[in-house]
This record gives sequence, C-alpha cells and structure tokens, in this order.
Amino acid sequence: MIRLSIPLRQALARLSLPLMIAAAFGIMLLGKADTLLAERLRTHLSDALSPIYAALAEPMGAVRSAIEEIRSLATLREENAQLREENERLRRWHATALALETENDMLRRQLNFLPEAAPAFVTAQVVADGGGTYARAVLLATGPQHSIRKGQVALDERGFVGRVTEVGNRSARVLLATDMNSRIPVTLESSRARAIMSGTNGARPRLAHWPEGVIPVDGERIVTSAEAGAFPAGLPVGIVRLSSQGVPEVELFARLDRLDVVRLFDYGLRGIIPPEAVARPEPRSGRR
Repeated sequence: MIRLSIPLRQALARLSLPLMIAAAFGIMLLGKADTLLAERLRTHLSDALSPIYAALAEPMGAVRSAIEEIRSLATLREENAQLREENERLRRWHATALALETENDMLRRQLNFLPEAAPAFVTAQVVADGGGTYARAVLLATGPQHSIRKGQVALDERGFVGRVTEVGNRSARVLLATDMNSRIPVTLESSRARAIMSGTNGARPRLAHWPEGVIPVDGERIVTSAEAGAFPAGLPVGIVRLSSQGVPEVELFARLDRLDVVRLFDYGLRGIIPPEAVARPEPRSGRR
C-alpha cells in the first residue's frame, strides 16, 4: 500500500477541483467540436448501462407487485369479513320477518282483519335548512295547488323525518325529529313498551318516560306509536343507542343531514287538538 506524504496529499487535494473543472470544460468542448463523437459515447454508455438497469428493474417490479398483492389480499379479507357479518345480519332479519309475517297472517285470519287503505302522499323538495321558529327544521318548496296541511308526517326513503308545522301558499316547514321542541310517541319493538322520543338539537334524540321495569336495550328497534292520535303506529324511526353515560338515545334511520326530497303522508290523523279548536265555555251570568 502506497503511503503519500502529508504535503503531497494536500497538493493533490488542492488540484482535484481545478482538474475536475478542466475535465468538465474539456468534455463540453469535445461535445461542441464533435457532436457525433459525443452522441456515440452516450450511445455506448447507454448500451452498457441498460442491462444493469433492466436487471435492477425486474426485482423492483416484483417487489411492487408483491406489495400490491398483499394490499389487495388484506382489502379482500376485510371486505369478506364485512360481507359475512352483513349476510348473517340479513339472515337474522329475514328469519324474524318470516316469523312476523306468519304470525300476522294467522292473526288476520282469526280476526277477519280488514287492511287499511294506503295513505295519500305528496313529494316535496327541501330548499333550505333551519330558520323560522325552530332550530332543526327544513323548508319545502311546494306548488300553488297543494294539499299539504299541518300535522302531516314527513318520511324519507329510510324512515321518520318529522312533522309539518307551517304551511304557506308555495312552501311548508317540517319540524325535524331532532329539534328540542319535538316530542314523538314511540314503541320499543322488542318489549312493546311505550316511550317518548325527545329532540335535543343534536344528532340523536333521547328516550324518556318508558314504563317502570322496562330497560331500553342497545340495538332495539324504535317505531312510532299511535298514542294521542298524532302518528300512525309502526313507522320506522331508528335504533336505540346507549351514550357513554348510559342514556338511551335513538340513532335515526332517516338521513337528516342529507335531505333532498321528502314525502308528506296524510294519515287522516289530527293528533292533539289545537288550542284554537277547543270550545270555550260561555261566561256565566251574575246572580240575580
């Protein structure tokens, strides 16, 4: 091994940069002077390096393909697990629906049941959110010759939305189930217990006033009750969800944050009699 003295190494270190600059200028001048020679050198260099690039590219491509396969397998595994869970849930619902259908057919035969006529409904477009007297309400655009009246039930394609509270010549306002002024009589479908669903101005209303000895169960289905004649029985509302404090809330079926079109059903129910319709007693005459 050749050992260089310190002064010689310092001299080479000082000369390395000027030599590299001179070599670069020389290559540039050579390329300007003879373009064909520079092109041939680039071609020979590319030919010499292309096998190396190809050899390096193949394992990198294989590695990328393996990574994509692993990701695809993980995604498929998650999707299969989700589909199995959904299929199991659908099987349970299907079995429950068949049992209820059989029970209903038997009861109808025994009671000589007469089915109710399908309610009339109109479809209206949601044009604005909020505003008016209530914090959680939507404004509907209607035609000039509409049959909408106060008290009609608003539904979307999933379930209960609210109730009509204001009617104009070309518009109507629906009070949503989540508004704090909303009080909906409901039934716990499993226990058949009655309760009141109260809005909180949040995403989930709360349950209140259920019978003593009944505990709402997480996941239990909620439907409307016919109490007070305000709503028909059996309209789908939502599912019981227990909050972190253990308070039973209702996860609504309806997508209130994505309302575009609602259907207003007329079930012919008047509900609670409005104050202006209550007959006032005549004032008694003074004693004679």
